Amino acid sequence: MTTKPAYLPEGLEAAPAPLYTRVKHTIVQQIQNGKWPPHHKIPSESELVAELGVSRMTVHRALRELTADGVLIRMQGVGTFVAEPKGQAALFEIHSIADEIESRGHCHRAQVQMLEATTATPELAALLNVREGQEVFHSVLVHYENDVPVQIEDRYVNASLVPDYLAQDFTQITPHAYLTQAAPLSEGEHVVEAILASAQECAWLDIAPGEPCLLIRRRTWSGGQTVTSARLIYPGSRYRLEGRFAS
Repeated sequence: MTTKPAYLPEGLEAAPAPLYTRVKHTIVQQIQNGKWPPHHKIPSESELVAELGVSRMTVHRALRELTADGVLIRMQGVGTFVAEPKGQAALFEIHSIADEIESRGHCHRAQVQMLEATTATPELAALLNVREGQEVFHSVLVHYENDVPVQIEDRYVNASLVPDYLAQDFTQITPHAYLTQAAPLSEGEHVVEAILASAQECAWLDIAPGEPCLLIRRRTWSGGQTVTSARLIYPGSRYRLEGRFAS
């Protein structure tokens, strides 16, 4: 008599979804309930075929799609492993990264790399809609999730609108949280790019030179006036951007 593996849910054969979808669901359940943690080597295709009683084509498609989704990592000649979960950031909405991290039950902290007053270059003056040479504030923070760096926040601020910006302790309150209070958001703009980070940015993010990164160029307005222009840089291997829209 064949013994059903412990992770095979009751009624798999009778479930209404396509077989490959049911196999994906079974694998994801094992990951979500902690039985298959990150870096765990999952059963081989042949083992899954035998244990789940489905075709190799079905198992192959399920594993291929879970790999494309970033749930699994397949290493030729070695096996298939559970991937380290990526954080996610909202693409169309503007949220505090601290709130995003804490909503996952993880710990957030920030390290301030720069906090200074400077003058607007022609390019920066155009972005902030201020006069060239006018005083602006510049902050650079690295945000950590469970002590792993996940975002560089390189932000310029219209000093005339938020004069007390430099007096804040951004290890205790994020710039987003402070600016939401000081100059309530009325409009935002996101431009997304794939980039290679500079040597200094790679060091801050603890990534190898040449690793692809995600960049969000963000501008925000309050009452029709431009408040900030920021570059938000994420390691591509640790973060994903999500957006939802309706027609």
